[in-house]
Amino acid sequence: MSSKVWRAVGTYKKRGRTFRFSKEMIFAKESHVKEKVMSELGSRHRVKRKDISITKVEEIRPEDVSSLELRKLLGVETEI
Repeated sequence: MSSKVWRAVGTYKKRGRTFRFSKEMIFAKESHVKEKVMSELGSRHRVKRKDISITKVEEIRPEDVSSLELRKLLGVETEI
């Protein structure tokens, strides 16, 4: 099974405010991406899973990745 590059977009609520997020990551399945996003937001921002809404998970091309760290890992970005 080959790994793919995914972008998850959504919102989460905390203390009456709504925050937007966009995460890019490498996984084999869409379900793995959703689980990781829920886990990271809960851990970093202390948000309950019921307050996280993932609106879109899409597979993207390595050239469309905006995270510099991920671009270097994929070999799209080279260091000078």
